[in-house]
Amino acid sequence: MQLPGQSNPDPPPPSPLKKTPLNAAHRALKAKMVDFGGWEMPVEYAGLIAEHIAVRTGVGLFDVSHMGEIQFRGPGALAAVEHITMNEAARLKDGQAQYSALLTPEGTFVDDILVHRLSPNDYLLVVNAGTTEKDYAWIRKQVGAWPGIHISDYSGYYSQLAVQGPRALETLQKLTKVDLAAIRSYWFTWGEVAGVPHVLIARSGYTGEDGFELYFPSDIATSEKVWNALLEAGAEFRIRPCGLGARNTLRLEAGLPLYGHEISESINVFEAGHERWLKLDKGDFVGREALLAVQAAGGAKRRLVALEMVERGIARDSYSVLDLAGNEIGAVTSGSPAPLLKTNIAFAFVPAAVAASGADVLVQVRANRVRAKQVPAPFYKRVKR
Repeated sequence: MQLPGQSNPDPPPPSPLKKTPLNAAHRALKAKMVDFGGWEMPVEYAGLIAEHIAVRTGVGLFDVSHMGEIQFRGPGALAAVEHITMNEAARLKDGQAQYSALLTPEGTFVDDILVHRLSPNDYLLVVNAGTTEKDYAWIRKQVGAWPGIHISDYSGYYSQLAVQGPRALETLQKLTKVDLAAIRSYWFTWGEVAGVPHVLIARSGYTGEDGFELYFPSDIATSEKVWNALLEAGAEFRIRPCGLGARNTLRLEAGLPLYGHEISESINVFEAGHERWLKLDKGDFVGREALLAVQAAGGAKRRLVALEMVERGIARDSYSVLDLAGNEIGAVTSGSPAPLLKTNIAFAFVPAAVAASGADVLVQVRANRVRAKQVPAPFYKRVKR
């Protein structure tokens, strides 16, 4: 309470943005830097479209060191991971990873994650940057007191780089003796890269292309060494450093969700169309009862659909979706031009009946109602070479 005669106190200064170990390297390349979930990150270097096309046709390099890493160790690790995730971690073998999610008791998303099995008693969960602290607190609340596990947030210990595109393997192979071709999709191994030992090399990514994600110690010297070595190794393939802008358009073309858009704590698994990764028959886990109730009640009342604009206009995030009679029925979750496909695409939530019908819809683009058609997701599928 302010007493008479007192002046208003100065507001607290804003929290400084977190920086990855490659912050100086990005600035040296004249990247445009933005605030992304409390991190100062490059949104683009030479331009979003050029970076997007480089990943689709050659190779691109992303700094994703802002992502979070949470490790479960001990004889109780698997039981704890199974309890808090919707996929079935028990199916994993050493050196294998899977897409999964942390769910609320209501069957909605705390976050989507990758689960890596390092050994039978050791699992590494990779979580989204903007939700790392929330995820860790939620995990500790759910299973922190369970016996036989140590749960640690090692996010500050890892740098993570993503090498993505049809020439990613050739680029990375120059820097390691590991047989990269032998690593299957969503599997990983350990090896030396660019003279750095014990790098975790995973064949995964968030672009719809083939590629690898590298995890190694987060000191500046090591991070810059690997970053610069990859840029040099990929020079003959016209490698480009890529920012968050291209990362977003690439994942949208590939039909991949973004937390806070296609998945969130107000969206359940059936609405998001994530049944593929939902293992209701594996036993009890957080959110299972709520999802069984949704299933018993006839399923989700709304569904996520993929849209392609058939008239001129870009469907941006949060734009209203209407039926052809002009009634508002939903909203766009993500939308942008698709640089490779040369069309405008979007994800949107609409009533389940509309989704099932495949009917065209309208998107309210400022003052105009622009027609869009439902199309299969993903919008883009890579050609395996």
